[in-house]
Parts: sequence; C-alpha cells; structure tokens
Amino acid sequence: MPRYILTGTPGAGKTALLRGLEANGQAVVEEAATDVIALRQSLGDDEPSKDPSFIDAIVDLQRQRESRARAADADVIYFDRSPICTLALSRYLRFPTSPRLAAEIDRIVQHAVYSATVFFVRNQGSIQPTAARRITFEGSLTFERLHEDTYRQLGFELVEVPAGPLVQRIALVQQTVEQLQRNSSSAQAGLPEASREGS
Repeated sequence: MPRYILTGTPGAGKTALLRGLEANGQAVVEEAATDVIALRQSLGDDEPSKDPSFIDAIVDLQRQRESRARAADADVIYFDRSPICTLALSRYLRFPTSPRLAAEIDRIVQHAVYSATVFFVRNQGSIQPTAARRITFEGSLTFERLHEDTYRQLGFELVEVPAGPLVQRIALVQQTVEQLQRNSSSAQAGLPEASREGS
C-alpha cells in the first residue's frame, strides 16, 4: 500500500490539501504534532515545544497512527507529515536527536515505510498564527528549508506543490500519484514471473 507524505512549513496549506484529498475519497492520516500541542496546552502547558519530551510524544502518536493505517482498506494513504518532519522539528528547536526518534527514523528508512516520493507543499507568502502555530513567517522559511534539507539527506525525492488554488494543488498530487502507480504497474508487469512472485 503506497503511503505518500505531505510536508512543508506551517501554514503552507497541507491540512486543506489533506481535507481535499479526503473529500475526493482518499484515505488520509492526520498530523500528530498539532494534536500533541493541543493536548498539552489543554493540560496547562502553554509552550509544550520547550520540553524535549514533546518530540518523543509526537513520535509515539505518529507510530500509533501509522500502525492503524496498515489496516486501512485503501489503495493509497496520504500522511500529513512523518517522523522525518519530527526530526526537522527537533533540529529546529535545537534538541539533540532522542534515541526514540533516531530508532523511528532508522525503521521507516530501512523498511521503506513511506514512498520515496514526498509532496513538498510550498509556503503561500504569509502565515496565519494559531494557538499551535506561533512561528513568524521569517521563521517558517527557515523551517521550510530545514525540512527540505532533512528529507533530501535521507534520500527522498521531493515533488513541488507550489502556492496556488487548492483545486490545482489537489489535482497535482492526485495526478502525480496516478502516474506513479501506472509506472509501478508497468514495471511490475515487465518482470519475469519468478521475479513478480518474489516481489
């Protein structure tokens, strides 16, 4: 089951893109960091990102959601962020990489848990602050570059989703995935029978 990541800086429109894909009948998995922030804030921690344990809490929730997604009856699943985003976040916050995060990165890379093709949703020229999103636009551009560098360092191929109308962004993602699926099917069909059985 192909699993495609949507990533980018806060406020780039990933959640709207995910909602659009879901409305088109696609299986989606929510971002974990926003929910971890909301939970901790509701428990009285106004700035949860100052505590290094915040990173491991995101990793744990991402792992739970990824595990549940395995049972989904879907041809493709779209993920709003991944543990690689959590690694970029940890670096942005200047935390050392925790053993739990390092182990999760090793697992998803070694076992190819996610597609090597990642959709990089570009910033839209501004950012709207929320309770969970307190980064400045200038800070978001640094965050964006850090995400891009982190994914590329780990060998992922980024497909640019430029700023623009949501309908166009949704179409770009779905058309790209359809082409990737066709290419994969064609490659599989071209393998000798023994190779197909072993794949």
